[in-house]
Amino acid sequence: MSDAETHVVPLPRLGVRLHGGLSAARCVELARATEAAGLAAVWFAENPFGRGVLPAAAACAVATERVRIGIGVFNPFNRHPTLIAMEIGALDELADGRAALGVGSGIGTAVERMGLKYNRPLGAVADTVAIVRAMLRGETPEYSGRVFSADGAALGFKPPRPQIPIFMAARGDRSLALCGRIADGLMISNMCTPAFSARARDIVTEAARAAGRPPPGEIVQYVPCVARPDRAEAFEAAKEMLGEMVIGFWSLGGRFPAARAAMLQGSGIDAPEFEAAVEQLTAGTPPTEALDDRYVEAFAIAGTADDCLAQAVAYGESGVGELVLTFTGAGAIGEIANLGAAAARMAAAG
Repeated sequence: MSDAETHVVPLPRLGVRLHGGLSAARCVELARATEAAGLAAVWFAENPFGRGVLPAAAACAVATERVRIGIGVFNPFNRHPTLIAMEIGALDELADGRAALGVGSGIGTAVERMGLKYNRPLGAVADTVAIVRAMLRGETPEYSGRVFSADGAALGFKPPRPQIPIFMAARGDRSLALCGRIADGLMISNMCTPAFSARARDIVTEAARAAGRPPPGEIVQYVPCVARPDRAEAFEAAKEMLGEMVIGFWSLGGRFPAARAAMLQGSGIDAPEFEAAVEQLTAGTPPTEALDDRYVEAFAIAGTADDCLAQAVAYGESGVGELVLTFTGAGAIGEIANLGAAAARMAAAG
């Protein structure tokens, strides 16, 4: 039998992205649906000025028994590393060892609106990982960092797992290399193609090897998803989801070029086309008119449940181990159930 005939298609584990735009009660509904569908995890995206995600994460930890409860991500500018250690240790205790922590430097403009200085974001993340790791191990760190320090800060309780996995959100080459040197896993944001993910995997792996440590064990990636019986309807709904993201991430790229580079890589869409789409969207053109199918194909998975799984395979081939999907609208629970059923059929078929 040839290598091609024995090749196993790597479907990533599937999870569901929850966030501060949802009430805690809605998060619980979606988390229960995720577990009932046989999916792997719920991850909570927290952004400044939305709902803090800890109440919802705690509620979902109590309401479920199996799924991973991931925080993706906390940023240390508005939550000091010592507080992050306190909170993730307590959440892991509540979740019976199912918690995972993602850290990132956050959105600079939002941090500055809090009156905080957005200085040395990579140093801030490196300090955070060092302090949190030490405190979860039961140590009393005397750590003086470039941005954050901790002197004699010890937890007053014993977390159930001293080695809670710490993921790092990264997109630029320097941050990806840092992830390889210090983190247990990589988190990749929305609006990044499978081609970008493959490149990110290679940078992280090389940096880890150069540092004499094994590569981070997992890559988790956020992707919008619409799984509906009518493929054309699903694509139109996916464009609606992507409209605001295209504006926001392209604008972010004006300050952080890595954001635009990630959008361009492997998308088949060039910079002038992005500029034109952003101009139309900003002027009020509906996303279904401003965005063609290439945007869906590059930045979402959409179609029937089987279509979505086939598209998810491209992320698995790029090294993504867990694909965390954003669903919207009243039909989200049904879409999660349909996707889980399709994944079970795929697994049964080998």
